[in-house]
Amino acid sequence: MSEANTIAYEEQVIEKVEHRKIPLAEIVKRMFFITLGAVIMSVGLEIFLIPNNVIDGGIVGVSIMLSHITSIPLGLFLFILNIPFFFIGYKQIGKTFTSSTIYGIIILSISTAVLHDVPAFTSDVLLASLFGGCVLGIGVGMVIRYGGCLDGTEISAILVSKKLPFSVGEIIMFVNLFILGSAGFVFSWDRAMYSLLTYYVAYKMIDVTIKGLDESKSVWIISENYKDIGDAIIDRLGRGVTYLSGEGAYTGDEKKVVFCVITRLEEAKLKDIVYEHDHKSFLAIADIAEVRGGRFKKSIH
Repeated sequence: MSEANTIAYEEQVIEKVEHRKIPLAEIVKRMFFITLGAVIMSVGLEIFLIPNNVIDGGIVGVSIMLSHITSIPLGLFLFILNIPFFFIGYKQIGKTFTSSTIYGIIILSISTAVLHDVPAFTSDVLLASLFGGCVLGIGVGMVIRYGGCLDGTEISAILVSKKLPFSVGEIIMFVNLFILGSAGFVFSWDRAMYSLLTYYVAYKMIDVTIKGLDESKSVWIISENYKDIGDAIIDRLGRGVTYLSGEGAYTGDEKKVVFCVITRLEEAKLKDIVYEHDHKSFLAIADIAEVRGGRFKKSIH
């Protein structure tokens, strides 16, 4: 559905190494959240989007249009059209990912059938597009976060990108623009535009769901006063700091690099600390999708 999906998929691609057995508690946890995510996605589809003739991108969008044209249940198309990607996923990504994907799509197919006769929450197309995109994005993001997938488009894009001079994101965008544009012929052109709005909202919500609202940030600082800055970060933010050795490519001078991980809410305070000790320092801050290990915690000190 989005570049956010693709990043999550690429992180799950494994090399040909010995498969590690997943603990039962972790399996149960994954199944619970994949089930919840698939049900949430079906709510976005059947209670917001489909009654208002608004579609999503990828295989889901194709399935919605085919279901509208043929009157065949949506869940059947969702499962059948994703079957080729089950085999691709098994060969290229792994057994665990494929199993989670099959399970998620089965739950999604069943859920859409159960919710098909539930009345729409709203007949306002704009509200349906916005809230449907939000609900859809939360469901898809939850499934991706716990190791599954509800659409095979991104899997094929990863493989095609290896043979074409285009990025995965560019391939997905091209495919989805074609699919969303097709909604203009099946429904109407205003519905195609609403579908594009839904796609954008869902893309943003997937990103938020995967990263979390309180996202983490990595910080790189190069300064002559690195020790003072590092001590201040430890004392005032309560964050661990690592000193790395570097060398200026132009001057050849040895440099000390301060590295740490903070939360989004601590960013302004960290900038104040850096500029207080060295307003000419080099500072780089980047988003991090996930942090594990060490002493990092999300709490604010």
